[in-house]
Amino acid sequence: MSATVGDRLKMTYIGGPTALIEAGGLRLLTDPTFDPGGEEYRTSVYTLRKTKGPALGPESLGRVDAVLLSHDHHFDNLDRTGRAMLGSVTTILTTPEGAKRLGPPAVGLVPWQSVDLPSLYGPGLRVTGTPARHGPAGGDRGPVIGFVLETESIEGAIYISGDTVWYEGVEEVSRRFPVRIAILFMGAACVPQVGPAHLTFTAKEAVEAAGAFADATIIPLHYEGWEHFSESRSQIEDAFKSAGIEHRLRWIQPGQLTLCSPM
Repeated sequence: MSATVGDRLKMTYIGGPTALIEAGGLRLLTDPTFDPGGEEYRTSVYTLRKTKGPALGPESLGRVDAVLLSHDHHFDNLDRTGRAMLGSVTTILTTPEGAKRLGPPAVGLVPWQSVDLPSLYGPGLRVTGTPARHGPAGGDRGPVIGFVLETESIEGAIYISGDTVWYEGVEEVSRRFPVRIAILFMGAACVPQVGPAHLTFTAKEAVEAAGAFADATIIPLHYEGWEHFSESRSQIEDAFKSAGIEHRLRWIQPGQLTLCSPM
């Protein structure tokens, strides 16, 4: 009999969009950001400011089998130290555009495309790319991709949204996969210099997503550590409480290996 997803899923929250996920005998790192707090990232249009450093450095992680990189072109998803550590990883899954910029061993996935990652320590994982829209229709800051993880030893699926808002592409994920844990990039990121719209899930949108992923525990990620987040943990908690589903939220403490169970 298959285990439930929480029986085998371990997660270490590092900061921002960065977490180490252990499932199927593999250790996967999401969007690597390891620069210290206080760093600035200037472009010709805007400046991003990092307010909080990582709970762990890359040297503390041990074996990393693959990086799940939602996109490579924004510093809050791949900062300078994170980009440098990609050189020590043998598998990077990202967008086709990102894979072209990064070069081997990066592999680009389009939505609904799957790859199988074998493991010497377990059954391995199937990783499927999922749609993401990094902002409003017509104002997307993409391209971005999300991921669904599945393994023979786990019943249900794990969804990692990447930087996206709630829209029909994410809703389609809920119809295609039996998601039991949904890791949602929240914080309602907003960069006024590129427009007033939010670029990641608002708390209200996360509640809508929770309705679609009706059997899933919701784990917030990428809601703190950068100046451009317009919503905090307390606002996320208030929205879920107002909807009567606060029991669906699971907060992961920075730097602590955590067994994540479905609701």
